[in-house]
Amino acid sequence: MEEPISTPLPAHIFRAGPLPAKDVPFSSPGFATPAHPIRPRETRPIPAIEKPAFAPQLKPNNAQTVLPIILPPQTLRPVAFRTLTKKHNLTITSSGLGALANFVGKFCGERWRQEGLAERVLDEIAKQWKRDNGGLILDDGHDKKLKNILKSLEPCMSGGKLDVTRLSRSNNTVGSLSRSDSLLNRPDVSRDDSQASLGISGLDVQDEEMEEDDTTHEDARAYLKVVSAFNQPRLAYSVSKKTLELNTSTATLMPPIHHKIAAFRNRYHLVHQRLLRNESFQNTTFSKTTGVSTLSRSASTMASTTGAYKITPISNLLGRSGSSHLLLGLLVHSAAGDLSVTDLTGSTVLDISTARPIPDEDAWFCPGMIVLVEGTYDDDGSNNSNLGSAGGVGGQIRGRFVVDTIAGPPAERREVTLGTGHNHKIDAIHTVAGAGYGWFDFLGTGSEKALGQQMRRVQRRVLGHKDNNPENEDSRRTKVIMIGECTLDNPRTLEAIKAILNSQLASDEPSDRPLTVVLLGNFVSAASMVGSAKGGDSIHYKEAFDNLASVLSEFPSLLSTTTFVFVPGDNDPWASSFSAGAATLLPRQGIPELFTSRIRRAINNANTEANLKKDIDTPGEAIFTSNPARLSLFGPVEEIVLFRDDITSRIRRNAILFPKQEQDEEMADENDITQIHPDTEMPDPDIEAVASHVPSAANTTANSNAIDKPTFIGRRVTKLLLDQSHLAPFPNSIRPTLWDFSHSLSLYPLPTALCVCDAEAPAFCVTYEGCHVFNPGRVVEGGSGAGATRRGGGLARWVEYDVGRRRGEVREVRF
Repeated sequence: MEEPISTPLPAHIFRAGPLPAKDVPFSSPGFATPAHPIRPRETRPIPAIEKPAFAPQLKPNNAQTVLPIILPPQTLRPVAFRTLTKKHNLTITSSGLGALANFVGKFCGERWRQEGLAERVLDEIAKQWKRDNGGLILDDGHDKKLKNILKSLEPCMSGGKLDVTRLSRSNNTVGSLSRSDSLLNRPDVSRDDSQASLGISGLDVQDEEMEEDDTTHEDARAYLKVVSAFNQPRLAYSVSKKTLELNTSTATLMPPIHHKIAAFRNRYHLVHQRLLRNESFQNTTFSKTTGVSTLSRSASTMASTTGAYKITPISNLLGRSGSSHLLLGLLVHSAAGDLSVTDLTGSTVLDISTARPIPDEDAWFCPGMIVLVEGTYDDDGSNNSNLGSAGGVGGQIRGRFVVDTIAGPPAERREVTLGTGHNHKIDAIHTVAGAGYGWFDFLGTGSEKALGQQMRRVQRRVLGHKDNNPENEDSRRTKVIMIGECTLDNPRTLEAIKAILNSQLASDEPSDRPLTVVLLGNFVSAASMVGSAKGGDSIHYKEAFDNLASVLSEFPSLLSTTTFVFVPGDNDPWASSFSAGAATLLPRQGIPELFTSRIRRAINNANTEANLKKDIDTPGEAIFTSNPARLSLFGPVEEIVLFRDDITSRIRRNAILFPKQEQDEEMADENDITQIHPDTEMPDPDIEAVASHVPSAANTTANSNAIDKPTFIGRRVTKLLLDQSHLAPFPNSIRPTLWDFSHSLSLYPLPTALCVCDAEAPAFCVTYEGCHVFNPGRVVEGGSGAGATRRGGGLARWVEYDVGRRRGEVREVRF
């Protein structure tokens, strides 16, 4: 067998250097070499480009790559508060914080906190904001000022850092005239920035001269915000954590049935935790009955050995017949029609044959209210539940509860709920014992602890009140006009509104112009769009608002300087299309834009004719909000609740009459409402301490025998609503509510003012536990016939509320 002949490789293959073209080896299938040789490309030299003499020297780009992240606004809040608020004395809103979080997360990336990139960016943004006269509140408003600043800084961001050279070059592109203007408009350098860096700003070191000279927003309307019931944060009480929690789930109009139970549970928990902080329910650690201090255990009866009251769960009544107890529960009608009280553990039937309400003449009690009931449990074997004697826990227990006294839970002042007290004489904040809910944002406008002190300084500067004394008031606008039951399909109502607006223009003083004009429905006299001839259709409803627009067009100076707020009633669309004038679901949406286009057009025309100065004057606007709604002025400082409901007639139809009251009503004259009913039994002072103080009117004397009818009715309505801390303390069969939005009906914490527009009640103004409650009533008063017209027309009535003094006054004018 012949051996394969191997061809020896030439020796120059192993030499260093490239092979000549003729010595390239042939193709070899075993090594997969190509059949044709691969020749290297000839490299041509690139001709050098001569650089011009004026071209700058380019530096290598050593900037690190930025990885954008999604930065939540609440994560950036501490850094923004430290940089913007403490250092630059600016107040940031939620919208502005969201815009800054998006900018920092996009251009600073994940290294925004570790390397302090966000602080440098926010510091430059604050300087630009002050340079552009942005004011004290940094927000992302309609003027797009913050967006323009962020857009100008985008080209200057490199590697997560702000390139100062690019920023200076961009600033130097303006002309010499604009440069001089920017230097003139730049705020003076103060020592606040240097002090803030050392932490001195936390000691409330303020420059009063700087506050007086800062007149960025002289109009208080720049700090006015209308909060709809559907935009409020959903806060609920957590029993496990003993505090409020934000419910982040999506609210729907058709929730599951357990949301209805949760709404009533939340009402009970809020009243219960508020009641336990009352002085009458505070147990002392040591007993004072003996000379030696010894620990004592609270009894389960009404009053313990320490002198404090103790609430007994209804399930604990089993086996304790003949003992006295104090119950806290919801008044309901049982399946058998008996009046019962129920809590989270069970229910029991009430015997009110000998009951006495507290106070005697200023209290109303209806099913659906949470009440305090004091009496004796009688286990006589009656009213047995289907679960048996042992199964009474969680259901209706047998026997009955003989009621001695019944009262509402005492209300809690706003300062106590928020954990801060406010001294109006020295305008100082001090801490008080309370719930400590000051860090919670109840309306989405900021919390009391975060913005309260700063916004009070702004309020003092804008409104001109130094010590809340009317003698030291400046010429600033502080009035809010409340006009109720504006039935626009009645020509006399339009004449009354015209007369009211004319009265606001009678003087040329700026203090006589209102900040806000609130018009509350019903805006038609009958339910609209229900198929009846009396209510009318959509065309007639729109014509009613067109007629109002014609009246408002006669006051262009008022339209361009005032905010008009419209709160609907039960007869307004679209809810009246299904309820036919009956009680609608609360809260309810505002009036659709379909019917209000003419009013918006009239206000826009007035703003155009007024030639307002940009960034100084606040143009007029029309806001068609929900029922109920809230007016927030200066953030968490002022909160005014707007509510339209004929609540007085609903209370009278469903109120519980006690035997003693029925006896007195037969003997007393129907027109004599100032009579004090005699009582042979002296009231227990301890029980009186559990009840709230009686509301007092601002313009009445201390003698209860001299109160008039409007004040008498106002005291009863005010006490009922504020003690219950709810706008609709009724069962759903009497006043239906949307379960997922029931938090918007809560009056906890108490607002600074409450407007209850009740067309069937007289106008009144009453103050109770620091909350001013008023009812404007009907706008048209007096006769409506031809004889009344010959006597000079009718009587227009409204309420003027002063946000500086927190007092309202009923006004009248003839037309």
